[in-house]
Amino acid sequence: MKKEGLLYIVSAPSGAGKTTLCKEIIDIFPNLRHSVSYTTRSARPGEVHGKDYFFVSREEFRRMVEAGEFAEWAEVHGNLYGTAIRTLEEYRRNGIDVILDIDCQGARQLKDRYQGGVYIFILPPGFQELRRRLTDRNSDSAETIERRIRVAALEIRESRWYDYIIVNDIFAVAVEELKSVLIAEKCRTGRVQEAVAGFFEL
Repeated sequence: MKKEGLLYIVSAPSGAGKTTLCKEIIDIFPNLRHSVSYTTRSARPGEVHGKDYFFVSREEFRRMVEAGEFAEWAEVHGNLYGTAIRTLEEYRRNGIDVILDIDCQGARQLKDRYQGGVYIFILPPGFQELRRRLTDRNSDSAETIERRIRVAALEIRESRWYDYIIVNDIFAVAVEELKSVLIAEKCRTGRVQEAVAGFFEL
């Protein structure tokens, strides 16, 4: 019987680098897929519908909420984001691991819904560096950046209930740390009990 795929849930303040980290780690693990979220925000330069996000109208998003199609959803910085149930279930049923980069609200919803998920929080090295990264993106106004910084302070408090915290200061180091978490989780005792039981079969 095929093992059910694992869920890796990654959260971080806007600008901490969680999306870039998740994209990098996908190339390292052949059995790992990125869950593409739905959002009502506009695409940023270079973002592709169906690859980075599914960009939908607020009306369509609300229809999906009413139809119970989301495993989690939340409003973040004035935009709606959600993860489709069918996406997660299809991957997990086929033994494929899934990594999701979602905010703390969505992560809490998933923690209530799914047992055995692995929760990872990405921290920036500091607020000054976070402000610089947000400014360098050239996608938000100064007012929006300051609002994101204020929200970041609240989100960082949420990091206490996550399983792992990675500080994304030097990107290559953060990638190695995230890679180590994924490898370690595969070796957890509870996940390899079938292999242990095989030693005692008659």
